[in-house]
Order: sequence, then structure tokens, then C-alpha cells
Amino acid sequence: MKNLIMILLACVTGLMPAVACTNLIVGKKASKDGSVMCTYNCDGFGFSGSLFHSPAGRHAPGEQIAIHGWGPQHEGQFVTQVEYTYNIVGLMNERQVTIVETTFDGRLELQNREGLLDYFSLMGLALQRSSTAREAIKCMAELVAEYGYNSTGESITICDPNEAWIMEIIGKGKGRKGAVWVALRIPDDCICAHANLSRIRQFPQENGVGANNHSPKTSSKKSYRSISSKHLQFITRPEVECVYAEDVVSFAREMGYFSGKDADFSFRDAYCPIDFENVRYADARVWSFFRHHYDEAEMDKYLPYLNGEFDKCDHLPLWIKPDAPLTLRDLQEDMRDHFENTPLDMTADMTAGPWGMPIRPLPMHFRDTAGVSYFRERPIATQQSGFTMTCQMRSWLPDDVGGVTWFNCDDADMVAYVPLYCCITQVPDCFRPENNPRTEFFFESAFWMNNWVANMVYPRYSMMIEDLRKAQRELEDYYFADQDSVLKAVEKMTPTDRRDYLNKKSIAYADKMMKRWDKLAKYLIVKYNDQVVKKVDKNGEFQRWGSETPGYDIQFINAIGPATGDRYKLKEVIERRER
Repeated sequence: MKNLIMILLACVTGLMPAVACTNLIVGKKASKDGSVMCTYNCDGFGFSGSLFHSPAGRHAPGEQIAIHGWGPQHEGQFVTQVEYTYNIVGLMNERQVTIVETTFDGRLELQNREGLLDYFSLMGLALQRSSTAREAIKCMAELVAEYGYNSTGESITICDPNEAWIMEIIGKGKGRKGAVWVALRIPDDCICAHANLSRIRQFPQENGVGANNHSPKTSSKKSYRSISSKHLQFITRPEVECVYAEDVVSFAREMGYFSGKDADFSFRDAYCPIDFENVRYADARVWSFFRHHYDEAEMDKYLPYLNGEFDKCDHLPLWIKPDAPLTLRDLQEDMRDHFENTPLDMTADMTAGPWGMPIRPLPMHFRDTAGVSYFRERPIATQQSGFTMTCQMRSWLPDDVGGVTWFNCDDADMVAYVPLYCCITQVPDCFRPENNPRTEFFFESAFWMNNWVANMVYPRYSMMIEDLRKAQRELEDYYFADQDSVLKAVEKMTPTDRRDYLNKKSIAYADKMMKRWDKLAKYLIVKYNDQVVKKVDKNGEFQRWGSETPGYDIQFINAIGPATGDRYKLKEVIERRER
């Protein structure tokens, strides 16, 4: 009888697919320290985040993996196991290979529910089996060809300590097992991003057609060596920087999605046609990230595109060369973005409420009583995040300490990122799935502790956010300052001792975060109780007596008169008395 290795490869809890996420990507020459970096906000609309872990293992011939995916439709179906599988923590394996994603859906008729592998199962299998980003791309391409693909369209980030790639994939519809896809290596000196909209347009093809026409704001690289899937065995060659499914163009022709010259073929336009909603809700996040790191006036030339004026502009650059190299802390701040200080700033008008709240309730669009339809902005940071991570991969260090996932549960804006090393075999208690249930509050849960604080701060954001920022900076300052001592401590350790040390370090970091957030939650409820603010002395202690009554944000005050007329306007005599 075959030995069956049971594995759950689903979005951390195994309950909820991630359907609205954000990835930011940094090449090694675009980062200040030479690391490759990427991020993931997993915005799952109602699932409780936790930390996924899959241990390393050696496997005998004949072993198989039971695939569960998002539901029971594939019970009793299996994938053949490989001889060795790597340890995975979060979405980074022990070789520092990292795979994250965003869903773009695209043409829904191309979903093939008979295919075995959903995108998260596919990513998990590739992480188990791959020592480089190129191996991961090859692995995913071969797996969907053999077992079928059942998700909608996905943009997938694949990184290792030396390279970053973007891969886009979509199925071929009912009765067609495989998928069409394309993968491009991001230039080392560039940054890239995707956020629920296909980003790859034209790409070089091995017959010489197609162009690397992403933007004049890219690196100096002029051309790519490209191969199709029939030559996948050559993907490990360093000159190969574009790989694609052999039928990616011909299948689009067959389906009536494309009829032009091969050189003009655009993956996005064929498989994920744009409209105002998917551009504004998705590519606006990419635009804001680029705007942080490139000339603002140049990036604002893309505002017509975000406003749906596609006759003026119909795409953002796939990647740009930033004005200055990014640090990991830059990237973490990028993940907390609500379009602040841009034309889309969510804190700058009356929809932010009395206290400048950048959070908006769902749904994304709504109507007033007169039947007029409106929409709300969709930023990078959002309340429905199950977890957030910023991943750092460093080629000059041993893998077990070189790869770090800075992780926490809930909204990136409202949490402190906790460093967890890619070799660890013990998940800190606060991040374990059993301590993060959807329907019950636990003080031992990072998800619920973070949500407790966040949901106090959201309604009175401008009033309370600096207290949260103080705790956030305190923790992250400590974690970053401690990294040099960690690297020095592990220099002469054996791999076994190093893993034990990093397990203990990761657990201690998570415990420190939980204690600080417990203290913060109790501080906030005391300081801001009953809509007043208790005074604090120079030592940060509450004064026995005395409190302040905060006023509304000015943009909300300015909206009161037009909205309510004279209802709240002080009469002249009262106004004189007030003066």
C-alpha cells in the first residue's frame, strides 16, 4: 500500500482563499543592502490569519500527497511526492525561496474546476520542491500541465536571494487540463508590484517578436532572452529572463481574445481586460507604491489611467528604477499606505469621518437615496487583512539566517512586523492556527490581540494613531537593532545549534510583541475612555485629574455646514458671547 503524506496547502487556516491581496517586489540592486525583498498583504475578507509551517522531510518512492485545496471536490486525489521537501515557514522555504500572490480573476470562463491544483496548493508544492526561483517556475509549469489548474487568474511573485520574478497564470476552461502563463525576471535595479490586476502586457518571444516595452522609467536593460515551455529544461541558464507557455498566444487566438500580430500580443489585454473598477481598485495601489520611490509629478501623469481615461493612458509601467535604493523599513511603511499625500488621499475629505479615518466599510460601491452611485478607494493597507509579511532574502548569508519573514496578523498599518527566520521549526504560540480561530477571542491570539487594538483606533484614528505608532516603532526599532547581534551570534554555530537559537529568538520576538500590544490595548482604553483624552505627564503617566476634549478633523468641520445648513450654526448673540 502506498504511503500517503497528508498535507493541507491552503491559505494558512485552510478555510479561505485570498482574493484581494498586494505584492510589492524589490530587486537586489534596488535595495540598500543588496537583499531581494517582497511583501504580501493577505486580504481574505473574514478569515483569521496565522502562520503556515510545513516541516522538511525525506520521502520513499511511491509516497503521495493528498490534495485538499479549497474544498472537498478533490478528495481522494493525489500528487506524487518527491524525494526531499524543504522546510517552509509562512511562504518562504529553508533555501530562501519565497512565493506570494494576488488574484486577478480575469476571464472567468477559463476557470477549470476539474483541474486538481488551486493556486495555493501549487505555490506550496513549489516551495517544498525548489531551491531557486527558476526551479519554482519550472515546477509550477510542470505541475499544472500534469495535474491541471482550477483557480482563476493569478499574479505570482517568485523570489530567491538573487532574483525576483513575476509570473501570471490562468486556466484554459472546462475540459482543458493545463494553463497559459508567462514569467518575467524583474531587473535587479527595479521595483515592481501587483495588486489584483494582470500586469504583464507585451513580452519577448523566442522567435524574436515581442518587446520589453514596459516603460522609459525602467533599468538600462534592453532585451531579454526568452524561451517557451517546450524548452523549460533551459530555464536555469542565467541568460533566460522570460519563460512562457508555448500556446499562450495561439490559445488566445483560438478563443477570440486576440487577432493581431504576435509582436503586439498582450497577456493582460487578452486574459484580463481592464475597466475603470479593476484599474482604480487594483493598479492604484501599484501607482502609489511607485510614487513613493519615483518623481511624483511623473507618476501623476498616470492619473488619467486611474480615472478610466484609457484613450489617454492604458497602463502603468510593469517596473521602475527607483530614485534611491529601498530599505526593508521603507517597504514596511509602503505596506501601510492609504494614498496619504496623493490626490487619492483617504484621510483628506469628509468621507474620513470626524477623525480622519482611512478605513472604509464594505461594499466597495454604494448608492444614496437619490440613486446616485459612488465608490470608495481601495488602498494597500486595509482592515480585512488576515496577515501581512515583508520577506527579505540575503545571498551573502547562510540560508537559515539569510531568509527572514517579518510577519504579523491583521492590518499592516496597525501591527508591528515580527522577524521570523526561514529555518525555524517551531511556530510561536501566538501565530499558531489553533490559537487564531475565526469565531472566538483569545488573549493568546496575535490576530485577536491586534484586532482588539485596531478596532479601538479605527473610529478615532487621527486622535489615537500616534499612540499605536509609538508602540509600533518601539518594537520594530528593537527588532532591527537586534539583527546585528543575531548575525554575530550565529557566525560560528553549527546548523543544528543555529536553528535552535533562531527558533528561540523568533519565539521571544513574538512574545515581546504580544506583551507590548496587551499593554497598548489597556493604555488606549484608559486614555480615551468616553470620548475624552486623559492628560499624560512628561513620563508618560496619567495625571490624576484633567482631560481634554478633542475636536473634529478640519475637513469634517468644513463639511458640516454644506451638509446640514443652519441646524448646528450658532446664533449671532451666542457667537459674540463665545468671542
